[in-house]
Parts: sequence; structure tokens; C-alpha cells
Amino acid sequence: MKHLNVVAAIIIHNGQILCMQRGQAKQDYISYKYEFPGGKIEVGETRTEALIRELKEEMNIEVKIGEEDYFMTVNHSYPDFELTMHSYICHVDRKEFIRKEHIDHQWVTPQELKTLEWAPADYPIVERLRERNRC
Repeated sequence: MKHLNVVAAIIIHNGQILCMQRGQAKQDYISYKYEFPGGKIEVGETRTEALIRELKEEMNIEVKIGEEDYFMTVNHSYPDFELTMHSYICHVDRKEFIRKEHIDHQWVTPQELKTLEWAPADYPIVERLRERNRC
């Protein structure tokens, strides 16, 4: 089975988290689901270098991300591929960006994350974010 090594950004602005909605995909189980932006790690890249590149390509934003921003890793098996997703917290000064690959986005509080339909691999990140922000 194919295995992908990917990175994802938990982009936060004033307590709200950016959630990106995928378009139609070959696989129904990820079509139109929400996810944290990011993508595949290329040969020779560190995780943080890959995430900086992916955010520039997908959203035209420039961010600073270091290993100290690491949040968690998720291993997930889909019916036709497996992935290991490394996530990082990324604070931004403004909400503006250019949506190049996704069909929609929402800025929500940690407690509102569960109101969206998430790609299965992203769900453990959603759960941990909600737990971390309980009052």
C-alpha cells in the first residue's frame, strides 16, 4: 500500500483556527472534507521546510515555522493509502491569503472545530486542539 509522509499547519489568528475545505477528490472519503493545509514532504526537505513551501504554493502566505512549533503526528490508514501527518502550530498576524487549491475555508474557535466535516486523518488533531482549549 502506498505511504505518504505529509505536513499540516494549524494556522491560528486571534484564537481562531483556519480550516480548509477540499474539493472533489478521486476518493469519496476525502472529497469536500475539511483539513489543515499542507502537503507532501519532498526528498531533501525537512518537515518545516516542506510546510513553509506548501503554504506558499497553496495559499501564497509566508510563515515562520520551527521544530518548537511541532504539535503532533497522526498515522492513518485510508482504504487505498496510508499517511503519516506531522502537524505544526503556526500563528499569523492577519487572516488574508489567496485560496489556490481549496474550495472554501472557515476560521473557527477550537470548540467550533467539531461542527465541520473533517478528513479522517485530521480528526485526531481536531480532538487534541479541542481538549487543549477546554475551559
